[in-house]
Amino acid sequence: MMKKMLGGVLGAVLALPLTALPIMAQDSGGDSNTMRGLLRQGFEIKAMAPNGAQYVVLLQKDTAAYACEFVTVTNSRCRAINQEAQ
Repeated sequence: MMKKMLGGVLGAVLALPLTALPIMAQDSGGDSNTMRGLLRQGFEIKAMAPNGAQYVVLLQKDTAAYACEFVTVTNSRCRAINQEAQ
């Protein structure tokens, strides 16, 4: 069921330009809502798709999920995509 949910979320996220996604945080070296911080917390990369010169990356841990705009590990922006992540 989680794969089906993430598949639907991935399709919805990829249908939007990233400028339409509200962004929670930009990596400043210590923020827990950046890709680096989420990976350190044990989130796993579940899907990735190119978006111009960047990638949209979906991360998941248990029932919490985030979508990240990824350029490099130190240049990423992430947003919770479900209530469990907030």
